[in-house]
Amino acid sequence: MASAAVKLIGKCFLCSLHVVTLLLAPLSALRARMGTHPLPLPCPHPSFFPVSGAAATHQTSPSTSPDGMFKGIYHGKQCHAADIPAVLARAWATGVDRIIVTGGSLKESREALEIAETDGRLFCTVGVHPTRCGEFEESGDPEGHFQALLALAKEGIEKGKVVAVGECGLDYDRLHFCPAEVQKKYFEKQFQLAEAVKLPMFLHMRAAGEDFCEIMSRNMYRFPGGVTHSFTGTADDRDKLLSFEKMFIGINGCSLKTSENLEVVRGIPVDRMMIETDSPYCDIKNTHAGIQFVKSVWPSKKKEKYEPDSTVKGRNEPCLVRERILEPFGCHEQVLEVVAGCKGIADIEGLSKTLYQNTCRLFFPQDLDASADAQLESGTAIQNS
Repeated sequence: MASAAVKLIGKCFLCSLHVVTLLLAPLSALRARMGTHPLPLPCPHPSFFPVSGAAATHQTSPSTSPDGMFKGIYHGKQCHAADIPAVLARAWATGVDRIIVTGGSLKESREALEIAETDGRLFCTVGVHPTRCGEFEESGDPEGHFQALLALAKEGIEKGKVVAVGECGLDYDRLHFCPAEVQKKYFEKQFQLAEAVKLPMFLHMRAAGEDFCEIMSRNMYRFPGGVTHSFTGTADDRDKLLSFEKMFIGINGCSLKTSENLEVVRGIPVDRMMIETDSPYCDIKNTHAGIQFVKSVWPSKKKEKYEPDSTVKGRNEPCLVRERILEPFGCHEQVLEVVAGCKGIADIEGLSKTLYQNTCRLFFPQDLDASADAQLESGTAIQNS
């Protein structure tokens, strides 16, 4: 992931969450350059980063992994220097409050926790992505593999860093990575992990709505809530997810490609929605239907003409979850703008506050103070639009 609302990170979920998506370069270099930072007061946008390409929704080869992109490597070619510190600096400067680094395997979950420990604003998830579920059986001891995940999650909770189980779910678009039966078996197994540690779930669903919802329905009692991030499903998929009382739906650029996508998004109540970047993927492109509502633009350069103070054209970043203007909470972010535009919501500030509340409710419930609740109850934020 990154949830306003982490995938989730990457996805900021406003959280982007998307919550979204990167391997933070060599950990020693990151620690040396970043140091530690106390957790700031909440702002409307945490963010999600999958820790490696294998956990990202569009990963097909190592050469295009977030690990590569944020090290300046595109399609196997070094185009610029690694720039993780600059990416994080842009995120913090634009008001990103927290980033959730999402793990896609046991190894990556360990790395995610290591990364999260480098900065007070970084958090992480522990879990196995559907395309990686073969690792349970490949380990030779599936139960031992599960117990290692459980031990890691407990360690991260004690350190105040692990905030969700995931990224887990079903992905039938990528069965060449892992067969459906293996995905289903270990998706269901990870509900045991969520139940044991009492954490929400950061979920992935691709072309698997029927099986995903069937497994969810059997296991809803096991976890306190979740978000199905980077949602690209149909209206029927949406309605099935919304039938689960504790489920949020995460929206990013991939959710806003077509007019059909926008129509599906119109039907998601804002009090059941989060927004995310899922960087470095899922940006809003000029060919997407949602582009008509975009007002905010961040300076960017082609990767071949890289400049440290600019984003890379075509590479999504957590800073893009919100764009600053002067007044507090007056942020215009591309996904936020498209959601507001397609739903006909003029009060983007109120929408932002509601999405932030959603994210905190799921991943950072300690931030839900009486004043925030009173603000929502008074009608300051948008409700069920």
